[in-house]
Amino acid sequence: MKAVQEPGTLVKIRTMTTTDWNPLLRSEFDQPYWRNLQAFVAAERRQHTVYPPQDEVFAALHLTPYSQLKVVILGQDPYHGPGQAHGLAFSVRPKIQIPPSLRNIHQELHSDLGLTIPDHGSLAAWARQGVLLLNTSLTVRAGQAGSHSGKGWETFTDRVIDVAAARPEPLAFVLWGNHARRKRDRIDTNRHVVLESPHPSPFSARNGFFGSRPFSATNEALERLGCQPVDWSLVEPYGCTAGTH
Repeated sequence: MKAVQEPGTLVKIRTMTTTDWNPLLRSEFDQPYWRNLQAFVAAERRQHTVYPPQDEVFAALHLTPYSQLKVVILGQDPYHGPGQAHGLAFSVRPKIQIPPSLRNIHQELHSDLGLTIPDHGSLAAWARQGVLLLNTSLTVRAGQAGSHSGKGWETFTDRVIDVAAARPEPLAFVLWGNHARRKRDRIDTNRHVVLESPHPSPFSARNGFFGSRPFSATNEALERLGCQPVDWSLVEPYGCTAGTH
């Protein structure tokens, strides 16, 4: 991303020139909504703690290049607890306590594929295999879930979804929860595979997330599409996490 300088502010938005998403999204950076959004986030950072850190906001697009994309998993907004969000939906850095939704993802991963439940919460290993872990809002005020929703991030991430869905190669889209499922209309289901279930949150996981077998279903879909399946195991101790590229 290019920096957006507003009067009286010092805004340093991490550049996207090192990712192949840049030419596909560059037109967004001149839009009025983008300038308003960056001014809003800058003001929030001056007055409040905002997650994730500034240099990790676009980590998902750095860690999963467009050219390697094969799966999109959609979340809603970043974790709002201290040290949790690092730019990948549902993921936390190693040594950070694993949030309940992610524990449920681990449990379903074990039930689905028999894989060992990891002792860390980093999903960077998935991202490096072409799994875009995208929240629809990319920042949040500490302790206030959804606080940056409706400020313009959805316009940007809808564009990311549109760019992904316009790829000539088919993809698998994994939509967990009602918020993500509303994005289905942006995806050509004649070309792409869409897998839907309730959210892994403790409030909804037992209403259909558990037992949905999203990991085996995704790999089966990828193989039908002629794509290499994802190695969903998370056995590497910590690996290379987002924000370090």
